[in-house]
Amino acid sequence: MFPVYDLIVVGGGHAGCEAAVAAANMGSKVLLATMNMNTIAQMSCNPAMGGVAKGQIVREVDALGGYSGIVTDHTMIQFRMLNRSKGPAMWSPRAQSDRMLFLMKWRSMLEAHPNIDFWQEMVTGIVVKDGIAKGVRTGMGIEIPARSVVLTNGTFLNGLIHIGEKRFGGGRAGEKAATGITAQLNSLGFESGRMKTGTPPRVDGRSLDWDKMEVQDGDHIVGKFSYTDTPKLENQRPCHITYTNPEVHELLKTGFDRSPMFTGRIQGIGPRYCPSIEDKIDRFAQRDRHQLFVEPEGWNTCEIYVNGFSSSLPEDVQFKALRKVPGFENCKMFRPGYAIEYDYFPPTQLKMSLETRLVKNLFFAGQINGTTGYEEAASQGLMAGINAHLAINEEEPFVLKRSEAYIGVLIDDLINKGTKEPYRMFTSRAEYRILLRQDNADIRLTPLAQKLGMQNLDERMARFQEKIEGAEKIKRFFQKVSVGPEEINSYLTSKGSKEIKQKGKLHQILLRPHISLSDLGWVMPRIGEFLSQFDKEIMETAEINMKYEGYIKKEQEMVDKMNRLEAVRLHETIDYHEMTSLSSEAREKLTAIKPRTIGQASRISGVSPADISVLLVFMGR
Repeated sequence: MFPVYDLIVVGGGHAGCEAAVAAANMGSKVLLATMNMNTIAQMSCNPAMGGVAKGQIVREVDALGGYSGIVTDHTMIQFRMLNRSKGPAMWSPRAQSDRMLFLMKWRSMLEAHPNIDFWQEMVTGIVVKDGIAKGVRTGMGIEIPARSVVLTNGTFLNGLIHIGEKRFGGGRAGEKAATGITAQLNSLGFESGRMKTGTPPRVDGRSLDWDKMEVQDGDHIVGKFSYTDTPKLENQRPCHITYTNPEVHELLKTGFDRSPMFTGRIQGIGPRYCPSIEDKIDRFAQRDRHQLFVEPEGWNTCEIYVNGFSSSLPEDVQFKALRKVPGFENCKMFRPGYAIEYDYFPPTQLKMSLETRLVKNLFFAGQINGTTGYEEAASQGLMAGINAHLAINEEEPFVLKRSEAYIGVLIDDLINKGTKEPYRMFTSRAEYRILLRQDNADIRLTPLAQKLGMQNLDERMARFQEKIEGAEKIKRFFQKVSVGPEEINSYLTSKGSKEIKQKGKLHQILLRPHISLSDLGWVMPRIGEFLSQFDKEIMETAEINMKYEGYIKKEQEMVDKMNRLEAVRLHETIDYHEMTSLSSEAREKLTAIKPRTIGQASRISGVSPADISVLLVFMGR
């Protein structure tokens, strides 16, 4: 009935979709197994992609040949570049998406791929022979053979939904939980744990008083995620902002005695940076209001996502409290918010390729590794799909360094530090933020994707080359062309910048604070005529490269220094217990994680600089 697939991906969420596409685009024959094909790429929580650090990840996924950025560009209803008031290392694209169009576009792109097949049924176990993954077993007892398996189960492994004192099995609202896999992996020696996440109520937009809320429009100049030729968003839907108040808080407190979080019925640890509304008013009792983002679910629906009001309180308490929020006095609720507990597997049990240490050719990606967020999941799925393809073809794994991508930071953190709470990416987690900008993800990563043999990169490579050459051409022009006081002084004065007394190079003018490339093109027609041949993204990259050249150079020197440690390889057969000069904690951690390099060893929690010195002496350095 089934051929022997190169890869079976279990789960059709963001991680599963990217894993399937990545392996398929490298030439593997892939089966995507999911319990419900109608919810492939479902946006289970917030109908948005991107955000602080997350937007950088989506651009990196796109630069490596993934589809998340393409799908987002085709289905967005609003775009905003966050943190524009800060430096370019902090700029983060975010898009509000049409939830229904998003999953439809993903499914159509998957179905259009000749290397991807589908099977709709619950997978209850992995076929393991001699310590190697050989396929999957389904609820009907069918064994489907494969050379590798990627598990991307999301919140479905023994999922348990909580609403007040009610609790019932489920992977998300209206869908049953997945059983069998956790028990089997535990029997194979894997350690598992429980985590928690939650979602807010959905309400009827027709019942809201929009005049009582602040309007949050999208950017006037609309950006996008993909480096390919995706459509430009012409019209946008506004989001809105409102706030809770002391009356809302007091009503919510009436349900605390029935809250699964406060009564101890929820054992899993929730996300620190996205707490429920009851957690917020408990932890920040001194605050008399909390911001709520009122976000539409799509173009042609009245369903509204109440961002910031995640809750597992009883549904009657949620409803009464919502009706005290300005603009929500007559709101109708489609469904209440809820919390969900699910199984995860501490990611220290994985190699840097996301392959498990205990079972060869078995890979984990997404929330099964303890992360939270579509973007974090998508990036892991991409990397797991790539490495599954490489593994079955006996090629070296593809591992991104912390200096190469936020994806590299994410995976490095998971493997070397582990996580006991849902892991979310922030710009603060990356040491080399000025190198890992959202505008240069293609420059950093597309050539690596080409070396991997990723298909369908011709357009990306052409655009990448055009961008490199264009940015360099602008830089040479600005270093060469001079400008006189009569041309520029009135503009400099308007910006609060000191006037020039004699001719100076454009490059030096641009380095001043508050002076922008586009402004110079607008003020001086001859400069504008030259810049008109380049698109916005090329000009943005050229400007950043010139303005921040010193910072970029300094950060690159730090990277080069760290890379010298990354070049010192550690063999997996090293017996760290014999190195008595190491601390006992270091011996334990190094034995468990088996780092590939000295650099990786230096980032393991519990391994001190003194321990690294011992390893360097051992390696003859």
